[in-house]
Amino acid sequence: MRRLDRHIGSAVLLSILVVLAVILGLDLLFAYINELDELKGGYGAAQALSYTLLSLPRRVHDLLPLAALVGCLVGLGTLASNSELTIMRAAGVSIARITFSVMKPLLVLMLLGVLVGEYVAPYSENMAASRKAIAVGSNEALKSKGLWHREGNDFLHINAVQPNGVLYGVTRYRFDDQRRLLDASFASRASVQEDDWLMEDVRSTHFAESGESTVTVNLQERWSIHLSPELLKVVVLDADALPLTGIWHYQKYLADQGLDNQPYWLAFWKKLFQPLATAALVFVAVSFVFGPLRSVTMGQRLFTGVLVGFVFQIGQDLLGPSSLVFGFSPLIAVLLPILVLVLLGSYLLRRAG
Repeated sequence: MRRLDRHIGSAVLLSILVVLAVILGLDLLFAYINELDELKGGYGAAQALSYTLLSLPRRVHDLLPLAALVGCLVGLGTLASNSELTIMRAAGVSIARITFSVMKPLLVLMLLGVLVGEYVAPYSENMAASRKAIAVGSNEALKSKGLWHREGNDFLHINAVQPNGVLYGVTRYRFDDQRRLLDASFASRASVQEDDWLMEDVRSTHFAESGESTVTVNLQERWSIHLSPELLKVVVLDADALPLTGIWHYQKYLADQGLDNQPYWLAFWKKLFQPLATAALVFVAVSFVFGPLRSVTMGQRLFTGVLVGFVFQIGQDLLGPSSLVFGFSPLIAVLLPILVLVLLGSYLLRRAG
């Protein structure tokens, strides 16, 4: 049985890696072409290439479920075309045993995917975003896309955040309880100093109740903002690119500030159950090979795999925002498509058995 496990596992694993390489190459190519449309300032073709390559870990993590689905169809489909699966079944090997042989190498891939998503992708994404923002221009207020953050009556826009927690281009708007603007200030650079932030090259405009305004310039100024470097690493990235620990801490921070944290709950559940979604997609692939795709061409298997993967992704993409709009649990939005895959795979395998 160990030899059988190695034979099936190696065929499936090799197919998954080949499919992942092909999909990843196409994704990187189109991403680089898309970045070429955003060239400006110091952000040239070389910087766009660096930005695209730094996004590689996140793309590997995101594309792994689709690659596992298509790769499993290709690997098992090759064995079926060579009549190897038929011989295995004739020798008394059950479908459940073959499914277990497929899942064994997949567990290693899922573990690697979790490690990449937790420790590698967030760091590389943070570095890519900060380098791009600095290259585009971080020395002017609201110069780059950057990020917005609210803390009480303070609204901040940060052009760039480096992985070490240093900020570039920080714009701050302070309001009173009646939403009247008290002052607006811009700091070219900021770094954390114990319980507050040390801002450098600060230009501030103060607005009096009489309507008059005064402008002050300080080389250094301390701002008391309860935003730690750890939280900044979370704020600078999209929710889907964050590690689970970062999403967990930031949703608690948003709840403490009285802000909406449901998008981060959605990202949390989606990332937590991604290995389960990958396993469900592979389970469906196995059921297809023993069921309706048992004697079709490789092209039909590839088309079916891509179609199922896209339908699953569209289902999650529709249910996720719907949970935020209609108020049902994001956990349901994440688990429902996975449950549908498991039920579909179970039905097809029951018919094949």
